[in-house]
Amino acid sequence: MEFPHVQRPDPTVHQRVPDGSATFGFLKSAQAWRRMFAEAWGTFLLVVVAAGADVVGAQSGGAISLGMKVVAPGMMVMAVIYFMGTVSGAHLNPAVTLAFAARRNFPWSRVPGYLVAQTVGGIAAASFLRAMFGTLGLLGATTPGAGVGDLRALVMEVLLTTGLVSTILGTASGARNIGSNAALAVGGYIALAGLWAAPISGASMNPVRSFAPDLLRGDLTTTWIYVVGPLLGGMIAVGFEWILKGKPTEAGALAAQGELK
Repeated sequence: MEFPHVQRPDPTVHQRVPDGSATFGFLKSAQAWRRMFAEAWGTFLLVVVAAGADVVGAQSGGAISLGMKVVAPGMMVMAVIYFMGTVSGAHLNPAVTLAFAARRNFPWSRVPGYLVAQTVGGIAAASFLRAMFGTLGLLGATTPGAGVGDLRALVMEVLLTTGLVSTILGTASGARNIGSNAALAVGGYIALAGLWAAPISGASMNPVRSFAPDLLRGDLTTTWIYVVGPLLGGMIAVGFEWILKGKPTEAGALAAQGELK
């Protein structure tokens, strides 16, 4: 029996499930290419600035200080969140994508596409730097600092990424924190982490940011540190977020998935 006065949901409308794990609109493939492009372009910008700061610093004979090198990627991430956060969520980092998925703010079915897009963007950025400057400045590679062993660098990357992903998940969990506050918090954290920890591990906190320069310069000796460390740190942050906030929120899904319909 039909009831005319009852408004039935339109299956084409962008909807979010109560636990924030996925949305009908997000799972539709019509806008997938926009999200992939956004993640690739955003990651390109991040890596070209983060790695490029070291390259240009070497090219210019030290005109770029350590402070400039670590603040630049933080400011770039801030800008990217502002201009495309509503398109893809502006993950720019496999550790962030996997953390959002583990937190149930992001559908696992979309994870492979995001990881591929981020990797493509990172490699494209490293390729651009190599074409422009060769392997000057180790192509901006992140490596353990002088006198710092692999284990200490690994622990530092775990710690730094735990803080980064905690900041991302935390600012994504409430509607008041989406948008400008999230951009400021995440960008500020990246700069802060680099200011005190870059001499120890390079403060990568992002597997693609480290893998791309290592691949293009042909040296993967320490790459494992910057893959294992951020991924482990991201999972620890997910556990901490459950302790602090409990179940995933609709606001967290909105931040992780963007708003394209």
